[in-house]
Amino acid sequence: MSDAPVCVVVGVGPGLGEALARRFAAAGWRVALMARTVSKVVALAEELGGIGVACDATDEDSIKAAFASVRAQLGEIDTLLWNVGSGVFGTIDNIGIDGMELAWRTNALGLFIAAKEVIPGMRAAGAGNIIVTGATASRRGKPFTTAFAAGKAAQRSLCQSLARQLGPEGIHVALMIIDGGVMPPPERRGDKPVEAFLSPPDVAQTALHLAQQPRSAWTFELEMRPHLESW
Repeated sequence: MSDAPVCVVVGVGPGLGEALARRFAAAGWRVALMARTVSKVVALAEELGGIGVACDATDEDSIKAAFASVRAQLGEIDTLLWNVGSGVFGTIDNIGIDGMELAWRTNALGLFIAAKEVIPGMRAAGAGNIIVTGATASRRGKPFTTAFAAGKAAQRSLCQSLARQLGPEGIHVALMIIDGGVMPPPERRGDKPVEAFLSPPDVAQTALHLAQQPRSAWTFELEMRPHLESW
C-alpha cells in the first residue's frame, strides 16, 4: 500500500463533503468517500483516485463494515472528517420521537461509533485527526431547532471529551462550528448574494489547516461564518 495518509470523509454530497474530499486529495491524502448511497460518490472517488464506500451513519453495523472496507483497501486511517449533520427542524409540538432520535444518531452516536473504529490505528501511530463539522445550534437551542440543537450539543460534548482524552496521545480532535448557510445550488439561494454563504472550498481549506496544525498550537473549536452573517 502507498505511504500517503488516508482520509475518510463521512457524509459526501455535492457541497461541503465533495469540497473536503477534493481538498484533502489535492494535498496528498488517499481519500475514502462515504455516503448512504454509494453510487452517488463513485465517480468523484474515481476522479480523485480514491474509493467510494456505502455507509449509513445511523447504523452501527453499516459504519463498522464501511471502516473495515477502508482499512482492507487503503490501510489504517489517519484523518476522519465527520461531515454528517442531518436533523429534523421544528418545535416540540411537531417533532416526533423519531426526529429527536435521528438528530442524536447522526450527530452523536454515529460519530461515537466511527471514532471507535479509527482510534486504535491512530493510537498505534501516535498521531491522527478527527475533525467534525458542527453548528452554532450546539451552543443554544431555539424552538425551531428542538431536535437539531440537542443532537449537535451532544456532538459538541462528545468532541470535547475525545479531545481532552486523546490529545495527550497525539490524536487531534477538532470541531468546526459552522455559523451560517453553506453555499446551496443557485436555485436555492433566493435573493441572497453569494457572499452571504460559506464557500465549501474555503471551509475545506480550514479543515485541511486543522489537520496540519503543529501539536504546540492545536485548535479544538473553531468558528466560521461569512462576513455578512449577523452574530
